[in-house]
Amino acid sequence: MVLVGNSMGGPVCLEVAHSAPERVAGIVLASPAGGMHNQPLARALLQLMRDARRENPRMVRVVLPDYLHFGPVNALQLFGELMRFPSLERIVRTPTPTLAVIGTRDPLMPPPWRVREVGRLAPPHVTVAVIEGAAHAMNFSHPGELAHVIGSWLDGREIIDDPNEPGRARVLQIQRGDP
Repeated sequence: MVLVGNSMGGPVCLEVAHSAPERVAGIVLASPAGGMHNQPLARALLQLMRDARRENPRMVRVVLPDYLHFGPVNALQLFGELMRFPSLERIVRTPTPTLAVIGTRDPLMPPPWRVREVGRLAPPHVTVAVIEGAAHAMNFSHPGELAHVIGSWLDGREIIDDPNEPGRARVLQIQRGDP
């Protein structure tokens, strides 16, 4: 089975892949937040506030009811746990084929130089792709591009711009040894 996790779903996918690699054919991590770039919690909360301004305002109707139902205290505790999870370190050590998809406008993601570094350090079965213009909730703002990246990866094709969505967002795969 291939697991797909967005944001908080990333650590879940990574932990399943690490604890039961024989049961996982691969994992896809969209905006896999967590780690040193998101610490301390106050920094992560500022990153989250910056991201809120970058997201489509229609997303509030989707997210707000869930956060209110879950409760602000629970949400803050869970967010704090996510920020302490060492996502990048786990990605470069994942035992299963992995695709990490990062948006260039996502303040919860490391800077581009760090993403390229992770791409260079990652083993051959880890692929890092970037969607230009995507913020943290790329599954909401760039669903076509994300689906194209995942489909290309699952089919074993090079990850390039989607010819059916020209000009929407540039997609690129970080190659091993990119400067």
